[in-house]
Amino acid sequence: MSGGKDSPMVIDSDGSDSYESEDDYSPPGSPRSRTDTPPPPPPGTTSDGSPGQDNIVDGAQDYVDVDESPVVVDEKAALLEEFERKRRARQMHVPTEDSEVGAVLRQHGAPFCLFGEGPAERRDRLKDLLSRLTTDQQQQQQQQQHVTKQELPSVRRKEETWYHEGPKRLKEVRQNLLQYSIPRARDRLEKERALNADPTLITAQKQETSARLRRYQLLISQNADIRPVSCVRFSPDGRQLATASWSGNVQVWDVSDDGRDGSRSLRGHEGHVDSLAWHPQARISQSPAQLNLASCGRDGSVLLWGLESESCIASLPSVGARATEVAFHPCGTLLAVTVDDASWRLWDVEAGEEVLFQEGHSKGVCSISFQKDGALAATGGMDNFGRVWDLRTGRCVMFMAGHQGAILSVDWSPDCYHLASGSADNSVRIWDVRQRVSILTLPAHTKLVSAVRYEPCNGSYLATCSYDGMVRLWPHKVCQPLRTLQGHGHKIMSVDISPDGTSIATGAFDKTYKIWGPD
Repeated sequence: MSGGKDSPMVIDSDGSDSYESEDDYSPPGSPRSRTDTPPPPPPGTTSDGSPGQDNIVDGAQDYVDVDESPVVVDEKAALLEEFERKRRARQMHVPTEDSEVGAVLRQHGAPFCLFGEGPAERRDRLKDLLSRLTTDQQQQQQQQQHVTKQELPSVRRKEETWYHEGPKRLKEVRQNLLQYSIPRARDRLEKERALNADPTLITAQKQETSARLRRYQLLISQNADIRPVSCVRFSPDGRQLATASWSGNVQVWDVSDDGRDGSRSLRGHEGHVDSLAWHPQARISQSPAQLNLASCGRDGSVLLWGLESESCIASLPSVGARATEVAFHPCGTLLAVTVDDASWRLWDVEAGEEVLFQEGHSKGVCSISFQKDGALAATGGMDNFGRVWDLRTGRCVMFMAGHQGAILSVDWSPDCYHLASGSADNSVRIWDVRQRVSILTLPAHTKLVSAVRYEPCNGSYLATCSYDGMVRLWPHKVCQPLRTLQGHGHKIMSVDISPDGTSIATGAFDKTYKIWGPD
């Protein structure tokens, strides 16, 4: 206390208490308080304003740089490490096949799939997982993958095209095919040159085809079986129609009048029948007792039929897997069978001998079609690719890449250099074998394309059918369908065109076959 009056108390820089007199006191905010009490010097300078040593100020008061605290340093390091990890994840190479991505995830103990996750999100999750591995773990994984590739040479072998050593008779078969195909190719080219010499004739044919297709409508609808009809095929003379179904029955219908004159049942398959094919000379030069028809089933059986008996006249040895399609070579002595084990076979039906076992696809083969000349064969598979094979040499002369789904059907145009393929990606592609490219992509249907078929006389139009229940007719090399046929209530599984090009047959999941034509 001083002078008997209360004096304000202040605290010195050394922490001791002291008092000022009333004369020396000025309230906060007064001019004297602002001028007589200098502010503390800024960090890094002395009291007189000259540069000084950091963190040291007169009066023994310490200033700590928060940027250099251990906690902040650790946070900075963690943030930089996270940025670096995300950069590595973006640049990391991982498999594109969804099954391979899932396999790698499982190798690291992660689930194959999370709820609501798609293939793209699954790849991002794999990148994130691999980016978190330490350097030692990454090196260990690379060494393990290298050892796995050395221990499994078959994995590398699947990426190559390789050939089986065929039987001795294969050389003779190839020579016969050479002698068969060259004269027919010569005759075809002569006819094509004569046709091209008269452009007005080509124009007239196109106009006639367009006018006829616009008049197509449903002519016949027939209940064919108790189970779905999987395949329909016109006989070479166009007077009969063969149908196959999931019940195991093959039936032959007389469609020369109204298609209701009765049918003949051929029984022999124990399960689903997926495909059938007429001999090229059936009902022409082949007698009813001879081979007229072939069929294949999911149990791997291939049966050969005459037209006099309900039982088969012969059978080929089981292929050991699902047989997906059968097709006769134009010469009539060779029968092709596509198999779900990624191969297709060629049989001499007269000798009952397998003359060719051909691999090349990485998954099951779905369809096969022979060129009219007999020189080439086209196959389509579950691996999304198609191949064109030269039967005279055994080599793959064209690789058909572009579909995003399995190729379920292929068919040659009568001009022998255009090829159509129908796929599970809902599209149809037209291929030019001369250029070895796809020249046209048709957004054909809203569901998978189950079958494609060229008009057999001059290839003036293409018929496609789909699981969307529709048949569409496409003029040659035109992107817009000229006619859409609707009548089946369910998935259409097969389509065929009569030899004269005037009638179209379809078989569907509704257990019926239907015949369409101009009114």
